Amino acid sequence: MTAGAFAVQLLNGLASASSLFLVAAGLTLIFGVTRVVNFAHGSLYMLGAYVAWSVAEALSATPGASGLGFAAAVLGAVLAAAVVGSLVEVLILKRLYAAPELLQLTATFAIVLIVRDVALAIWGAEDLLGRRVPGLDGSIPLGTRSLPEYDAFLIVAGPLVLVALTLLVRRTRFGVQVRAAAENRTIVAALGVDQAKLYTAVFALGAALAGLAGALQLPREPANLAMDLSIIADAFVVTVVGGLGSIPGAFVAALVIGLTKALCIALGSVDVAGVEIAFPKLTLVAEFVVMAIVLAVRPHGFFGTPASLPPSTPLAEQRTLVVAPGRRELAIGAGLVAAFVALPLLSDEYSRVLATDILIATLFAASLRFLMGPAGLTSFGHAAYFGVGAYAAALAAKQGLPMLASMAVAPVAALAAAIVFGWFCVRLSGVYLAMLTLAFAQITWSVVFQWDAVTGGSNGIVGVWPTGTLADATHFSWFTLGVVSIALLALARIAMSPFGQALRGARDSPLRAEAIGIDVRARQWAAFALAGAFAGLAGGLFAFSKGSISPETLAIPRSVDALVMVLLGGLNATFGPVLGAAVFTWGQDLLARATDYWRAALGVAILVIVLVVPNGIGGMWAALRARRGSA
Repeated sequence: MTAGAFAVQLLNGLASASSLFLVAAGLTLIFGVTRVVNFAHGSLYMLGAYVAWSVAEALSATPGASGLGFAAAVLGAVLAAAVVGSLVEVLILKRLYAAPELLQLTATFAIVLIVRDVALAIWGAEDLLGRRVPGLDGSIPLGTRSLPEYDAFLIVAGPLVLVALTLLVRRTRFGVQVRAAAENRTIVAALGVDQAKLYTAVFALGAALAGLAGALQLPREPANLAMDLSIIADAFVVTVVGGLGSIPGAFVAALVIGLTKALCIALGSVDVAGVEIAFPKLTLVAEFVVMAIVLAVRPHGFFGTPASLPPSTPLAEQRTLVVAPGRRELAIGAGLVAAFVALPLLSDEYSRVLATDILIATLFAASLRFLMGPAGLTSFGHAAYFGVGAYAAALAAKQGLPMLASMAVAPVAALAAAIVFGWFCVRLSGVYLAMLTLAFAQITWSVVFQWDAVTGGSNGIVGVWPTGTLADATHFSWFTLGVVSIALLALARIAMSPFGQALRGARDSPLRAEAIGIDVRARQWAAFALAGAFAGLAGGLFAFSKGSISPETLAIPRSVDALVMVLLGGLNATFGPVLGAAVFTWGQDLLARATDYWRAALGVAILVIVLVVPNGIGGMWAALRARRGSA
């Protein structure tokens, strides 16, 4: 590669870094003050792109106004995103500031579902190409190559926004309040600052930055419905690598990630010790590799400090005394098993398949509940182990192993992955831990997506069906019921064992646990590995139940599905995973058949549960029983 071509590639990386910084700056600002991990930030970015397209198209058809198209489109996107962000904060998030992080995350993911279907209804499913910007539609020659003028504009835009935000935070009264709230919200409230207005203003500013980023990205990338989730993972990475709440840190992290991706493209394929490494393929996972390395060396990011970490609101406030299941619970469990045994004989094929899906989802949710409950570890990437198990079982079956042997491979492979990833993850806590689990999940997804020779790449693996007597759908349903029942009993037994008691002690008071001789990190690592193994077992069942798998098995939405199921069922409810999986799986299927906008309907339902029944269906049922008993 010539020097000019290399320079152009690095400059393209700087342009991408500026775009990424604009998104991450808003996310960093919001988190620094409100402590909310805003999953819907990508939706505001997507909304900015769509609004900018609409404004630009409307003005292009207006005589004499076409020259104002770009500026008006950017302004319209910024205002629209700010208004929507303010409404989200006032109507939804304001009620969840004191809630556990899981509730906040689930609520913002529900907003993602709603906004995506709103965008689908207004703009349709087709990609919308933005117009070229007048005055910035040429190129700058650099040797034998050229740099688009618009990329040069973006390279300048990022630092300008950084300077503007720095001046706002350092030199204005509003900025002083923002910095004070980021340090100690209690003292800010005691000094008479209206926190409600401050939070709304911060959220509006962060949303406006997301809208600005979406509008500025439109000339480079068409507006599409996948923009929200494709950008939010990268924005999370930049926020965490830079240090939570640090705007300069976000800028530096965006530069590092943008230049790393550009360097991967510039290097091309390189032969190392006889092994050809295709560096361009690493662009899908480069940011997550950077995050994993940075957090392993600096657990709080480039500019983060332990003191700047927000006081995590784990689910401690919802934790209750754990007791062994009584006769009532055992009777209910026996009744559920009997119902699932009879269902394949009494119902049609559709109900049988749905029941099998619910059973597999139950085991997946139960594995995450074990990690989040007794172990107290939040994971945003639990689908990694579900997917590893699914692919391991499918690959084993394709190699000619019997089905049962292939099923046995699934939890072993997932256990191995969880042992490796967990060794790094348990060294962190709070949001940093959650983000590192997300990073490992995305790294795993990237390997599966691009390893065509082994995993089938984006096409996945097909033709993975049960064999022998289990080829009968009814028999496979009973087999799934047996495996899931044994796995759930094993998880319950582990949770009530001395190991489980030590886990809860380490979760509730790690310093006291260490003082009495409990190795907290070793216990958490073991719990991480066990949760991964059970998730892998669920993945193996999933592969044979569907007959095929694809990289979507490991994608971010799958991890969020598990989080939602845990929330719906209730973290402390004995049958929480069963309730959560049943309601979520059945509800999702019902809505998908009832309307084209099932995501929005599901999002509204999730919001209602988060706001009205924050302890989940199981928690609500327990509260009603307690109230009835006291009466």
